Parts: sequence; structure tokens; C-alpha cells
Amino acid sequence: MSDTATARPAVSPFLKFGNRMMEVFHAIGLPVGPMHLLRVKGRKSGREFTNPVAPVKVGGEQYILQAFPQSDWVKNVRAAGEGTLVRGRRARHVKLVEVPEPERAAIVREFPTQVPMGAGIFVKNGVVADKSPESFARAALQIPVFRVVPVR
Repeated sequence: MSDTATARPAVSPFLKFGNRMMEVFHAIGLPVGPMHLLRVKGRKSGREFTNPVAPVKVGGEQYILQAFPQSDWVKNVRAAGEGTLVRGRRARHVKLVEVPEPERAAIVREFPTQVPMGAGIFVKNGVVADKSPESFARAALQIPVFRVVPVR
């Protein structure tokens, strides 16, 4: 992982705007591409935060990856262990189980294939060298991965 990823890269104004637009589209029932919204309580404030995510499916299970490894989003998920995954107007309560580092490579290598537009964010942040599945697999230890477990 490069110093850029370690230094907690800033979210660009364009990405912030895009994230807000995702919230608007979901609120009116129009999800875009593979995007979902993840709502998680803040570890300090207890306030609910919403972040767009693009889950991947591997072996019949759903996973969420994070392109900003040191983000508050990751810290909040680790603290809460659960959240609400929203797609359009449908919401489901889920547990979020962090995947152990040795198991991440097989999951993260699927991300650039399943979510090619999202792969560029990982490159821009210096988390991966390029958009290839191999590059993602090599960086697996640097990419937080959470298994989505539905709560019934």
C-alpha cells in the first residue's frame, strides 16, 4: 500500500457530490447500477451515517469493500457490527462481519470485474496499482472487507 492510502486520502468534491446524488436517487426509489446505501451508527455520536457502497457476490455471499481503508465508515462498521443496507426503497437490517485478512484475496479480486467503475477509486487512492483482479488480490490485506449477513 502506498503512502497515499496510509495518509487517508481526501474524498474529492466530485465524489462527495456523487455520494449525495446516490442518496437522492435511492430516496426516490431509483437505485443506480450496483449501488446500495449503508446506514451505520457512528461510534462516537450514535448518529446514523449513510455511505454508498457497491456490494460484490462471491460464493453466494455478499461482501462490502472500502476504498478508503482508514475512513470513519470502516471504524463505525467495526464498532457497530451491524447496519441497514438500502437499495432503492427497500431496506434490510444486516450484520457486518469483518473478513479475516487471509480470506480477503478471493473476495477483493472479484471487485474490479463486478464493479469496474468503482475500481478506479481504489487506484486513485493508491490502494491498488491498477484495475486488474490480480492487483486487487495483491492488495487484499490493505482493503477492509465485510460479509453482509441478513438479520431475520
